[in-house]
Amino acid sequence: MKILVIRFSSIGDIVLTTPVVRALKLQLNPEIHTITKSHYKTLWNSNPHVTKVWTYDKHPDECLPDLLTEQFDFVVDLQKNWRSQKLRRRLGVQGASFPKLNIEKWLLVNTGINKLPDIHIVDRYFLAVRKLGVHNDGRGLDFFIPEADKVIAAQVDGQLANGFIAMVIGGQHFTKIFPPEKAAKLIARLKFPVVLLGGHEDKERGEEICRLCHQASIVNTCGALTLNQSASMVSQAKLVVTNDTGLMHIAAAFFKPVLSIWGNTVPELGMYPYFPGKTNLFAIAQVSGLSCRPCSKLGYDKCPKKHFRCMMDQDIDQMIAQVNKLLASGKEEIEFRL
Repeated sequence: MKILVIRFSSIGDIVLTTPVVRALKLQLNPEIHTITKSHYKTLWNSNPHVTKVWTYDKHPDECLPDLLTEQFDFVVDLQKNWRSQKLRRRLGVQGASFPKLNIEKWLLVNTGINKLPDIHIVDRYFLAVRKLGVHNDGRGLDFFIPEADKVIAAQVDGQLANGFIAMVIGGQHFTKIFPPEKAAKLIARLKFPVVLLGGHEDKERGEEICRLCHQASIVNTCGALTLNQSASMVSQAKLVVTNDTGLMHIAAAFFKPVLSIWGNTVPELGMYPYFPGKTNLFAIAQVSGLSCRPCSKLGYDKCPKKHFRCMMDQDIDQMIAQVNKLLASGKEEIEFRL
């Protein structure tokens, strides 16, 4: 049996498809191919459940002639947009997708009426393989780091040798990013050194946080590490404080305690940290009761209301209490796994 799994982007969304890919492989033992944008190929390269990764630069049709020769038996569409649906039609084989719930999301964002089911998107993804008899094994997310990309935290900076907290400071949209001045106030009260994680575009924000932190023990790695290297740092952290972004889901794949910070979007959209059976390993930091929230299912380059209260009103005292509780849960999880 040969199966094609479609998920074009992005980092977090692709990581969230890994339980489906693992379950397909372990329960049916098919040959599994994936298709994604070229930029995200590395997310699949080290996955032992995937036979071949197909990539494109501008449009999935770039792969179509070669995909047609593969003669797939089934297509699992975990993207479900017009491009993925067109690709499925042109391949001409049976397949399935999942309920994307666009109408329900629109209602929540535009009217405040919540008709969304209380179900994580990973569990909705599994509806796409239900007709194959594949079920969720409850083992959570996967992320595989190549040996060449593994780093030792103490070699990145000596002060990290006795444990550290990772803080993910980036995000695709401004309204999903914890402001530097708030991040600095949180860091000042943490009991461990802090590693800032992010891409090149986050380097300046990281430097600003360092300036605001004064005497706090802090290491800014933004722009200095690849995604896999950042994931390696996450895998060694005692706790991960993160915006709603890809590294949040990578942290969940390593069962690291996660404090997830939410701004203009809300967890009810179904993309919160995925810890099946381990809900004590994550906490949500958000400003509840704002009539303007959620203002989007994705995010904006600036606050539409110009006050950015969904981030500026985050309660640092409450966040510290959540951190302390999560650190205790993380210690229990380590002892359990040992």
